[in-house]
Amino acid sequence: MIRVSPLHAVPDLPQPGRTLVIGVVNVTPDSFSDGGEFLDPAAAIAHGLDLLAEGADIIDVGGESTRPGAIRPEVPEELRRVIPVVGELAAAGACVSIDTMRAAVAAPAIAAGARLVNDVSGGKADPGMLNLVADSGVPFICMHWRGHSEDMQSKASYTDVVSEVIAELCTQLDEAVGAGVAMDKLIIDPGLGFAKTGEHNWQILERLEEFGVLKRPMVVGVSRKSFLGQLLAGADGSPRPAKQRDDATTALTTVLALRGVWGVRVHSVRASRDAIAVAQRLLSH
Repeated sequence: MIRVSPLHAVPDLPQPGRTLVIGVVNVTPDSFSDGGEFLDPAAAIAHGLDLLAEGADIIDVGGESTRPGAIRPEVPEELRRVIPVVGELAAAGACVSIDTMRAAVAAPAIAAGARLVNDVSGGKADPGMLNLVADSGVPFICMHWRGHSEDMQSKASYTDVVSEVIAELCTQLDEAVGAGVAMDKLIIDPGLGFAKTGEHNWQILERLEEFGVLKRPMVVGVSRKSFLGQLLAGADGSPRPAKQRDDATTALTTVLALRGVWGVRVHSVRASRDAIAVAQRLLSH
């Protein structure tokens, strides 16, 4: 089995010596999988505590849907959604990540207890984000990104998706380091589904080891994504509904753990922890 890279330790984050499980808490009305279920902060907090009890290493709290075509909320609304959730989960002992593209959201989230910034734009959407991350000293997930949700799929054009995504991520990492972010605090994410077709996603997964050239820990988010729904389509061609894609997600989690991915971002935590335990047993012998 080809490994992506050794399991890097990231300062100030959990270091269990295995692939980490990042549990998703979408405080949104319109996320593709669970939009509206956890829009109420109390429901989001309860869900985050459930994920923590199931074994999540990090809880990723986001107040903006990034599904294709989604419309961005205003900053005050995003803050209203996420800050109470971040604060309560951090107070309960969770390692909380704030999933945002805005420095104006990341800053109060860090003040409320977030220990990681997960920016799906990799610092490209807000010119103040990289400076904020550098000043705060928190780790930063830098995802490959070509544009906002409303038009990102129009930018899903590549000659060689893997080499181009690696090159563009390399540029994003250079920009982060140039802004003062410590290299050992940077985590990469190839951005499956963001300005990428289903076929692009599969090509990235098949050639994941090539990202080792960047020498950074990697998070991969495949949970319930549409390319799995297409793979599992019914006889009439209808994609499998999002909540019925968890078994396929768990299968991919197993593969990713065997390949040494630093973290997986998932909706179903217990199944992913079980899959990683199996992978760890195989890798240890």
